[in-house]
Amino acid sequence: MDSNAGISARRVSGMGWLWMFCFFHLVTSLEEILLDTTGEMSEIGWTAHPSDGWDEVSVLDDKKRLIRTFEVCNVAEPGQNNWLRTHFIERRGAHRVHVRLHFSVRDCASMRIVASSCKETFTVYYHQSEADTASQELPEWREGPWTKVDTIAADESFSQVDSTGKVVKMNVKVRSFGPLTKHGFYLAFQDSGACMSLVAVQVFFYKCPAVVKGFASFPETFAGGERTSLVESPGTCVPNAEETSMTGSSGVRLHCNGEGEWMVAIGRCTCKAGYQPVDGEQACQACPHGFFKASVGDDLCHPCPAHSHTPLPGSSECVCENRYYRSASDNSDAPCTGIPSAPRDLSYEIVGSNVLLTWRLPKDLGGRKDVFFNVICKVCPAGSSGRCVRCGDSVQFEPRQVGLTESRVQVSNLLARVQYTFEIQAVNLVTEFSSEAPHYATINVSTSQSVPSAVPMMHQVSRTTSSITLSWPQPDQPNGIILDYQLRYFDKAEDEDNSFTLTSETNMATISNLSPGKIYAFQVRARTAVGYGPYSGKMYFQTLMRGERSEMVQDRLPLIVGSALGGLAFLVIAAIAILAIIFKSKRRETPYTDRLQQYISARGLGAKYYIDPSTYEDPNEAILEFAKEIDVSFIKIEEVIGSGREFGEVCFGRLKHPGKREYTVAIKTLKSGYTEEQRREFLSEASIMGQFEHPNVIHLEGVVTKSRPVMIVTEFMENGSLDSFLRQKEGQFSVLQLVGMLRGIAAGMRYLSDMNYVHRDLAARNILVNSNLVCKVSDFGLSRFLEDDASNPTYTGAL
Repeated sequence: MDSNAGISARRVSGMGWLWMFCFFHLVTSLEEILLDTTGEMSEIGWTAHPSDGWDEVSVLDDKKRLIRTFEVCNVAEPGQNNWLRTHFIERRGAHRVHVRLHFSVRDCASMRIVASSCKETFTVYYHQSEADTASQELPEWREGPWTKVDTIAADESFSQVDSTGKVVKMNVKVRSFGPLTKHGFYLAFQDSGACMSLVAVQVFFYKCPAVVKGFASFPETFAGGERTSLVESPGTCVPNAEETSMTGSSGVRLHCNGEGEWMVAIGRCTCKAGYQPVDGEQACQACPHGFFKASVGDDLCHPCPAHSHTPLPGSSECVCENRYYRSASDNSDAPCTGIPSAPRDLSYEIVGSNVLLTWRLPKDLGGRKDVFFNVICKVCPAGSSGRCVRCGDSVQFEPRQVGLTESRVQVSNLLARVQYTFEIQAVNLVTEFSSEAPHYATINVSTSQSVPSAVPMMHQVSRTTSSITLSWPQPDQPNGIILDYQLRYFDKAEDEDNSFTLTSETNMATISNLSPGKIYAFQVRARTAVGYGPYSGKMYFQTLMRGERSEMVQDRLPLIVGSALGGLAFLVIAAIAILAIIFKSKRRETPYTDRLQQYISARGLGAKYYIDPSTYEDPNEAILEFAKEIDVSFIKIEEVIGSGREFGEVCFGRLKHPGKREYTVAIKTLKSGYTEEQRREFLSEASIMGQFEHPNVIHLEGVVTKSRPVMIVTEFMENGSLDSFLRQKEGQFSVLQLVGMLRGIAAGMRYLSDMNYVHRDLAARNILVNSNLVCKVSDFGLSRFLEDDASNPTYTGAL
């Protein structure tokens, strides 16, 4: 036997390892198979060139099934160039194709008779074509017409077969190529001198499967022609979903990469109003009965608010039940509310020639907080047979007749000896939608003789740590015999509703059981047979601190003498002013009817002295000790009334502590971009003011330092600075009123002196006046913060 024959014999008998093998075909939903010879039992029929190169043989697999494979083992002869070409493979829309090869390679060193050109590799090619035009000679069996995919090397080769005849080593390699542009292609395998078996060939391509993502469905999409390709696939929103506003005009899109994986989502869909997400982001389900969703989005449905329901599933809002409504300003998800019931406890009080009507809130507010009141005035003839008619336009209502937010109204310009009927309607923002008339309370009032006028003023006679004795003159217009007086008083620091009353048959009363060192507000009114007159304006007096001796009027003799001298001086000034006005303008002086509210202060507070904030190592400690921190949510700024060149704006606003009544305040803000030094200067004034508590010294309500902007909040002084106020009201004050103002200023300055505080800038521009003509000392550092030419400290000035 020659050597070639021996090699051929060994090739036929020694390739049994190729026939027994273990092969696992992995299937994935992302693969589309174009060709698969795995488990093929009939003849495959690929073309081999030359004819003595590749052989198609039948072998038994590990399950004893006969399958077809291709093998070549011409290792004894050098210069091998054996080609194996597949049938024409249609690409079926694929852009890039993958080839999975199952093969085994014999180790060249394990064979005795081999040429030096023995290989352990083979090469894979492809050739594109629009049709199946290949023949025995075309395409030519060379690299030119063919495009090389790769040279395949075995990771593991074998040198022998085990006792069962199974192949010891099996290789699986995957290669890809593209992009493909023609109708189909051929694969070719070139052997250059290896001893190998091509067990199975799988040709496939990747595609991204149909998917629902972000409430949008995307169809199956072929992978791109390159490894890094991203093929864009437009999506469609699932039923009851719509594209979000951020998606843009191009719609929702996903991108399929070269491995058949979805990535790079652009835009998304979301559930419509009335529908909620289910199964993650897969579908949108209608809200069930009793639930709603008001807007587009991924939120879940919510239960209907009070007094509402949904007529159908998939509702975007709940419909109000009968006799319940939403106002035009209510959101669609707001509860439905009803109209309020009638006001309660309607009563009246004769105040001079006027009628003061007061009432309490309705028992049922209809589920709302916005309750208003309208006043209907009617004139009813005597007897029950006459018909009531509306009051004329001459009747005045203070503060207003319609849309009242207060539970009181004063009615003036009423006729004497007339029967009036007043209806107080309770309404809210849904009353206009109701077919029911507003609920109301009614009261009949008969006007007759007038009640006494207001008591003009009060004087402090004496005080102790627990009592204050006050006296007052008779009203200017008694309008009859004064039967008695009713005194009302309350702690200034508490709500006015927590007031106490005391009745006195004389024009003097001692109020006992008071707390030491507290400031109290007092009002008094006279009563005749007709009824009570109006209360006087509020006046404030302070009890003594513990350890101070009782103070009588005689202790204030120097102050009274000084006031008298000041009064004489003002008489001279007033006379000169009156003569000048007479000669210049020939017009009469306009009388000012309001009386002075006097404030008598304590001589001193004993051991309490002023502490300079600059002596603190940390200025913030002074703020914490002397000023109260106010939650910024308690403050409502309504209007800017001034501005400083250096530190910010001064505003008019309101302060409402929980559980207490709302009152007006002045708010000074520190502008943004301040330095720490500017902040310390700004707050130093609060550290000073916070140490003072006197009726004739501006009162600090507190500071806001824990939010921005930083604020100083004080009481609001309606009439602004004294100098501007006197100019505006020139000739309108009596000497007694002017002397009262002087006494208030003197009391405030004496208090500061007793505190060992030197003001250093006492001037009319730094004295502020409130609506009751009470003068208060201010500007504890303010002058540094205002415009150089500012004469009116708008810090607490009038609007």
